[in-house]
Amino acid sequence: MDQTWAMPWFGMIFGPILMIAVLVTVVVVVVLIVRWLGGAASGGTPPGPAPTKQKTALDILEERFARGEIDAEEFRERKRLLNE
Repeated sequence: MDQTWAMPWFGMIFGPILMIAVLVTVVVVVVLIVRWLGGAASGGTPPGPAPTKQKTALDILEERFARGEIDAEEFRERKRLLNE
C-alpha cells in the first residue's frame, strides 16, 4: 500500500514556524553582536544621552538673568540670599 499521501501534515504548520523562529534568532544574535562590538569600540559605555552636571540654584539664577527674565537688582538680591 502506497502511503505517500499520508505525509505528516504537521510539517506544513511547523515548518514555516520553525523557519521564522530561526530567522528571528539569527537577527537577534546579529543585533546583540553589533551592539556588543559598538559598545566595546566606544569605550564600553551604553548608548544614550551623556550625563549632565546638576544645575545649582546660582546657575539657574544666572541663566534667568542672561535671558532677561529678571533685572540686575533682583539678580543681586537673590544672589545675596543664596550666599547667606
